[in-house]
Amino acid sequence: MAEIRSTLDMVMERAARMAARAGDVPADQEDEKQGMRLVTDFMNGQQSDLSALLQQEGTTDQAAVRRGMVKALVRNIVVPRDEMLMNSSATALSGLLNLSHEADDEVQSVCTELTQLLEQYAQHKEQIKHQLEDAIRAQLAQQLQEQTGESGDPMKIDPTRHPQYQKEWSQAQANLNDQYTQAFEQRKEILKQRLSK
Repeated sequence: MAEIRSTLDMVMERAARMAARAGDVPADQEDEKQGMRLVTDFMNGQQSDLSALLQQEGTTDQAAVRRGMVKALVRNIVVPRDEMLMNSSATALSGLLNLSHEADDEVQSVCTELTQLLEQYAQHKEQIKHQLEDAIRAQLAQQLQEQTGESGDPMKIDPTRHPQYQKEWSQAQANLNDQYTQAFEQRKEILKQRLSK
């Protein structure tokens, strides 16, 4: 019984030490988290001017809060696999421009490039999708004609239901996403370096 009690005491002491260390979070980390919280409000439409919010923070806190804001905004710029991600990326870009006071030409240039990449991605994705649909549709129409000897209306064939389409579309999307993710990451790194000063 004494062994159990001493083991329990040791566990409790260790838990107390861990709790004490967890409470000693550096002020910079807490300020960065505050910046991230402010960006969350901005992304949700509850705040509109990140620059003004940053000015409201104490002068000693501003650099860390700004770093947290930049980290959170850059994290929200992603390859827009759907409309919601497209909108959140655009909102994050507007937040970065707001933080840079639109006076930094390099930041403006990179944000413009990212905006163009967002638009190009959507166009490129649709173009690949239509090309794949047309190719599968033509292939299925040819197979139908060979099997039945009759030519049907190829426009009535839905290629998206065919397993080959699913497989090829999945592969094409993965390749496209990899391509654009790489381009996004390069530009996001520039923004982090430029705005986290």
